[in-house]
Amino acid sequence: MRFIMLAIREGHGSAAPAGASSVDAAAKMMGYNKSLQKAGVLLALDGLLPPSTGVRISYMDGKPTVTHGPFAESKEVIGGYWIIQVRSLEEAIEWAKRAPASNNEVIEVRQIHEMSGFPEDAQKAAEGLEQLTR
Repeated sequence: MRFIMLAIREGHGSAAPAGASSVDAAAKMMGYNKSLQKAGVLLALDGLLPPSTGVRISYMDGKPTVTHGPFAESKEVIGGYWIIQVRSLEEAIEWAKRAPASNNEVIEVRQIHEMSGFPEDAQKAAEGLEQLTR
């Protein structure tokens, strides 16, 4: 089973674009990332720049509207993610509990919806999806 672990940080919504982690925090995170890799469960990971550097595309009546950040203050913002492959939700939770999170940080764990979980007609309509992401 694949899971995404979302690092949700309070205050990241108003962070400056060049905001960087401390050397100590970066070293702890790198150690955690290496433990995921060594265990063979890590599929992907990335940190995200704050929303002040992003854009949002909203839709009304099929028409897109682009809004550049910064956005209205958000209390919680995704600061990064890991995608892991493990045997169960419980195992994913155990990995998330090991993350070197600081006060007011949250790790949200969500299972990735596999194509095999969709009805057969939806699977047929989505044929070739796997090749798009490889």
